[in-house]
Amino acid sequence: METASYNGVLMWKIRDYSRRKQDAKSGRTISLYSQPFYTGRFGYKMCARVYLNGDGVGKGTHLSLFFVVQRGEYDALLPWPFKQKVSLMLLDQDNGTRHLVDSFRPDITSSSFKRPTSEMNVASGCPLFVSHSVLETPTFLQEDTIYIKVVVDIEGLRQH
Repeated sequence: METASYNGVLMWKIRDYSRRKQDAKSGRTISLYSQPFYTGRFGYKMCARVYLNGDGVGKGTHLSLFFVVQRGEYDALLPWPFKQKVSLMLLDQDNGTRHLVDSFRPDITSSSFKRPTSEMNVASGCPLFVSHSVLETPTFLQEDTIYIKVVVDIEGLRQH
């Protein structure tokens, strides 16, 4: 089990890409969740969710990548709705210069960013994050492994 990060950064190594994508195609395991990560020791609890065979408009053609706000121990002390900028990334394993990045600021009217009332909020992100034809090249896929990184901007976030 990987240890949780408390600096707003998730580094997620997904091994056995081919088998896991096949599992998604067959309906055995449609999506995968990362381990939780946090904006600080007493901060927001979050995770990433990936659909290797795509979700919604990306189904069958793209990897879909989403960000999820989870219910945490210290939610009562945090400002809501969640307002921090989020960057979703697929890391370049070739020379490290061509990471695919999509950044967004949360829509504060969306239920995805309100204080969670269940275990996790509805995911928010990119159904068309990267096409399989781009992803399945040596730039991003090596030794049947991909790396996803999520960075939450913790600038201006009060820490308790």
